[in-house]
Amino acid sequence: MRTISITNQKGGCGKTTTAINLAAALATNNKKVLIIDLDPQAHATLGLNIKADLNIYNVLSKMTKEKAQLKDIIKNIGQNLDIAPSGIVLSTLEQELSGEIGRESRLWDILQGFKNDYDYILIDCPPNLGILTINAIRASSEIIIPVEASRFSLEGLSQLTDIINLVKERLSHKVQEQVLVVNFDSRLQHSFKMMARIKSTFSKKLLKTIVHVNVKLKEAQNQGTHVFGHDKYCRGAKDYFSLARELITQETAKPGMAAEEVAKPKPATAKKEVVAKVKAPAPAANTAEMSSEQIAEQMIEAIRKEVPKFSETILSVYAPDAREVFLAGDFNQWEVSEETRMTQHNGTWVKTIKLAPGRYRYRFVIDGKWVEDPSNPEKELNPYGQMDSLVEINPW
Repeated sequence: MRTISITNQKGGCGKTTTAINLAAALATNNKKVLIIDLDPQAHATLGLNIKADLNIYNVLSKMTKEKAQLKDIIKNIGQNLDIAPSGIVLSTLEQELSGEIGRESRLWDILQGFKNDYDYILIDCPPNLGILTINAIRASSEIIIPVEASRFSLEGLSQLTDIINLVKERLSHKVQEQVLVVNFDSRLQHSFKMMARIKSTFSKKLLKTIVHVNVKLKEAQNQGTHVFGHDKYCRGAKDYFSLARELITQETAKPGMAAEEVAKPKPATAKKEVVAKVKAPAPAANTAEMSSEQIAEQMIEAIRKEVPKFSETILSVYAPDAREVFLAGDFNQWEVSEETRMTQHNGTWVKTIKLAPGRYRYRFVIDGKWVEDPSNPEKELNPYGQMDSLVEINPW
């Protein structure tokens, strides 16, 4: 089971939106998920239209007259998805715990004795670094920090990571934090400039998935549901589905492996593995007479047969009136960034990429609008009910 806190001391940065929709995306991927709403404002509880007499306060407090266990307050939202609701009374807990020994481990103690079959527990934290957030960090093995591509968010992120490191040191608790860029507006050049700064500062902690601005996310909140229950084909649903897949992919990592190392074999290691598979030339009567150059040529030829060849592939789209065009596909985790920006030549936007043999999906992002390749008849329906263009690289 993975316990992940979603936190940022800045309000309105997408913590609750991420907690709700990431949980729903994981549930869609057949993972059983519990959301713990640890925010006294109870936005996750309200955002899912949950009403409850008992909430997480009744579990954490020792002074409440209606003491409850965690299993007693859990409400089902849908298939594979549950929530432990919150309420305004939770705001009194900090004062209750102020003089208690081990107050920072209250939630951790409860989760240790909580028998369950959840794959993920997501904790939606309040927008501050008080005792509730410290409890969440102590109870978690991972932290996701949602951050917008803006100057104030970037400066706040640096302060937050410093404080998290201080908490980890004081509590002697190992926890891995990851940064998630949210509310990204690809129509603004400023967004890309700030994204570049975030990448340069937090490259080792940055999740590949970017959550773009999408009105459907707010519409879903207003309807008291997650985005998959409102419009599962919208951009917001796609982004959170991609985020869920990225987290699930991390599960294949060895214990202690950093997130950025998952599924990224080091070049030196990969080379050794390939070389190890290459068999030496079979003995022959004239082997002794072969020169070192001839033996080297045979070894190089054998390696070439083992190593996949990357082919340069040029993709283009005619859009003379477009201000900016990006190429996104499963070969770059559907990322829209400076690295995926296409170059214009007389109205035609072009991008050259190197691909190993295989079959790939892709789409163009023209001024923020996702479209398939109009000149490519090879298409396939994606999970969101839209068409992806296909490109296939044949092995040599």
